[in-house]
Amino acid sequence: MPSRRQFLIAGATATALAATAVADPPATAGTRRPNIVLILADDLGYGELGAYGQRLMHTPALDRLAEEGLRFTDAYAGAPVCAPSRCSLLTGLHGGHARVRQNPFSGPQGALTADDTSFAEPLRAVGYRTALYGKWGFGPETAHQPSHPNQRGFDDFYGYIDHDHAHDYYPEYLWHNETKEALPGNADGGKGTFAPDAFLARCVDFIKNTEGPFLLYHAPNLPHAPSDVPDTSEYDAEPWSAADKGHAAQVTLLDTHVSAVMKALRDSGKAADTVVLVAGDNGPHEEGGVNPDVFRASGPLRGYKRNLYDGGIRVPFLAWSPGRVLPGTTDRPTHFADLLPTLADLAGAPRPRDVDGLSLAKLLTTGTGDRQHDHLYWYRNDPWSTPRAAREDGGRILTLAEATRGDHWKAVRFAPDRDRTAPDDLWHVELYDLDADPGERTDLAAAHPDVAARLVAVMRDAWVEDYRRVPFGVRLTAPDHVEPGRSYEITATVANGSAVSWRDTRLRLTGPRGWRLRRTSGPARADLPSGGVLRQSWRVAVPAGAAVEDGQLKARSSGNWGGRTIRFTAEHRFVPSLAAGTAIGAPART
Repeated sequence: MPSRRQFLIAGATATALAATAVADPPATAGTRRPNIVLILADDLGYGELGAYGQRLMHTPALDRLAEEGLRFTDAYAGAPVCAPSRCSLLTGLHGGHARVRQNPFSGPQGALTADDTSFAEPLRAVGYRTALYGKWGFGPETAHQPSHPNQRGFDDFYGYIDHDHAHDYYPEYLWHNETKEALPGNADGGKGTFAPDAFLARCVDFIKNTEGPFLLYHAPNLPHAPSDVPDTSEYDAEPWSAADKGHAAQVTLLDTHVSAVMKALRDSGKAADTVVLVAGDNGPHEEGGVNPDVFRASGPLRGYKRNLYDGGIRVPFLAWSPGRVLPGTTDRPTHFADLLPTLADLAGAPRPRDVDGLSLAKLLTTGTGDRQHDHLYWYRNDPWSTPRAAREDGGRILTLAEATRGDHWKAVRFAPDRDRTAPDDLWHVELYDLDADPGERTDLAAAHPDVAARLVAVMRDAWVEDYRRVPFGVRLTAPDHVEPGRSYEITATVANGSAVSWRDTRLRLTGPRGWRLRRTSGPARADLPSGGVLRQSWRVAVPAGAAVEDGQLKARSSGNWGGRTIRFTAEHRFVPSLAAGTAIGAPART
């Protein structure tokens, strides 16, 4: 396929990674908007698809998408491990700004907050039906809290909440929205339900039965370790270990599931109106006995999962939509943070102006006119080590590390131990020319100290310890606990964190039957310029004898963005007070 480098150079406008990239309002409110299917594989290496050079594992459905669509040769995950990579994907922020920047060392799984806008929220605001089936990857594993998928923009969720649970392909339960649902066939070590099959069934049902535009985020845990898969017969004759046969079968099963999703789109007559995106979340793993070198899972790249060399962070990325996405190949350096603005632009939705990502929408649909990053940034601080990744890092796998790419230059630096505040001269710095050396084998830091110093400054400046988000959408501030017979002060806000004004924005609060709600301050409606906030205070009286565990408040806003109605919702569920005298205005869990 022809390269699109000429388009990228001609159409690009250089911009820093954190530069503001804004979307114009929709030109015509009635313009037909595409359905969007985003499929995210788990630990799928750059070289594990036929379209990226794989010769041992079979991936015909994905190879067909690559042939008919746009194949990215220089797409990058948000991080070399799961949780921070998915946080970048969901929230449009790189690892120096994102809420979740590393996998946990101990204690709870990293969590999102009410201030973290996912890519589902802007789409739901303009009428998209949103669903997530598979691995969420953030804690805590409880209902009615701000890091739950339902609270972060997904109307329907079925799957694993935290990533430890997702290591079990035959779990004893999965979550359906706010409810933990048992899988009786998997009790006591049973294998009645293979979780990825259950996710696929939900995807097919959602595609066939959803009217109007939809966003489907399909996140199976394939091909993550362990190599636990129902059928390995396609590879049983190969002279590989059982773990490698299982891994190959997982990759091919992923491909089979993609084929089933595509069939559902075609059978329902929705393929022509759908954009399909497929990516891996980081480099290939070497866990559970899998040897990625058997398959050249990193392709020509250096490194594996957990490395900041390109083998750990460069991933397969495909975009497909005949008649909408122009087929071909692009070498535009693309980061997971680009997905949020891209999905918003494809859907004709407003988006937060403080994201790090730059939209790919024009590149996908016209081949030109996209904006490129001055630099991409990654951060790694992980508690685990594997032998091949440790070898590639020269024994530094358990140290904190950063990397940046600017045009063809790539720098990687390792801190002394895990001290990010250490002076620059105590870090080990490496520099590579990716045009001449895509395998990152020749360190040019000594030959080009000026380039190395410039990229070190980029990495230093990319990290913001406490990155404060511009408010976007609706928020509720309320006490966690309430008691019957008492009144409480509640604050509801709707904030225009986009770059374009929202007209005639209205906000209202509703609660359980019998609860008395009275607005005590703030207007009912307002025009909100970029950065504007409509804030209301409410007095909420809980009736004596009320069932507090059923108490839920909802704040709903509506407004006009470029001729299109936008609606946001926030929910807050109360729990019974643990002690008398609960403070009014305690922090909310929304």
